[in-house]
Amino acid sequence: MSNYSFKALDADGIVIKGILEADTISSVHENLSAKGLFVLHVRESSLILKKISDRFITWRITRKDIIEFSSNLSIMIRAGVPILSALDDIIDTIDNQQLKSTVRDIKKNIEMGTRLSDALELHKKIFPDILVRLVRVGEETGRLEESLSEVAGHLQKMDDLAATVKRALIYPFFSLITTGAAVIFWLAYVLPKIMMVIRDLGVTMPLLTVVLYELSKFTENYWYILLIIPIVIVLAIQAMKLSPHTRYHWDNLKIKIPIVKLLTYNKLLALFSEQLRLLITAGITIDRAFEVAADVMGNEVFKRAILKSKSEIVAGQKISDALSAQNVFPPLLIRMVAIGESSGNLDQQFNFLATHYYKLVDDFSDKVGKMIEPVLIITLGCLMGLMVAGVLLPMYDVFTKLAG
Repeated sequence: MSNYSFKALDADGIVIKGILEADTISSVHENLSAKGLFVLHVRESSLILKKISDRFITWRITRKDIIEFSSNLSIMIRAGVPILSALDDIIDTIDNQQLKSTVRDIKKNIEMGTRLSDALELHKKIFPDILVRLVRVGEETGRLEESLSEVAGHLQKMDDLAATVKRALIYPFFSLITTGAAVIFWLAYVLPKIMMVIRDLGVTMPLLTVVLYELSKFTENYWYILLIIPIVIVLAIQAMKLSPHTRYHWDNLKIKIPIVKLLTYNKLLALFSEQLRLLITAGITIDRAFEVAADVMGNEVFKRAILKSKSEIVAGQKISDALSAQNVFPPLLIRMVAIGESSGNLDQQFNFLATHYYKLVDDFSDKVGKMIEPVLIITLGCLMGLMVAGVLLPMYDVFTKLAG
């Protein structure tokens, strides 16, 4: 199958652009026409453009948009509003044009006889897999409104967790940027002028002053290199993520570094526990639940460990034994899972674990500023102390000679 970019008009005259996978251009025309779109043009596109398009679409539609959609649909269905009328009302209230077009397409597919879960699955780049699966379970059990409400609550927890992680990283990032900028300014602008005066005095410079002098010359002449280095590092990290092998080692490093581990590791454990709680409560089999959880972890180490555990569970092992065979899961999690297996309340144990690890992440985000602040102060103080010492040492020799 090839990728084709298209431009079309919907029933309201709104221009819709996108990329579809199809065998031929005529298949794309048939697909779009079946959705009630008037095709303007279609042309073959590259895989790279498709990935960029998918990333752009998911960037434009945020998790909060999906939460609001799920919550509103749940409320309307619970109130007895038919699904098509509910979607019509939701379309009228959505501000995000990309999401509005997507929900309009979902409604058209339902009108043509497609189930809601299948219509959502057609837009899997936008709607997470867990939403599609729980909606399907809700359709089969007659608990659609409860499934949508549970998904909305789950996604809200994920959004709160992401916000907590960002909050924890803001202070260290800002402090690092300001400290680096201060050092670069001192080396590039202040020190060269002072060093020029010292050199003109003909004073023999000690080793520390010589090192500072060379650093100041380098910074003054090649300051742009210092700005390029962070960009190169970021690009190198992104390049590492393209390969599963290098991504595994990078993700493993993130859960091994002492301070970073407190945030990243506990966040992944909270995410794993919350996913399992929700999927088991919805009645999804444990092997399928492990597959879904593995796909959303965002960490190659955890993904491989979960998939290996799933294979051992399918082969007949207990869940706790399969998890204990992997090195990434802590003893507390394994003990609680073992208790849940023996008592039959596995969903409650995962709920306890999710709450516990959420709290650890939240506590760390509150304390990280206080932990890093003294380190930054000491580091900046040492740097400034070395610079001042490098300037004062030759000046002291000058004053000593003048006094003599």
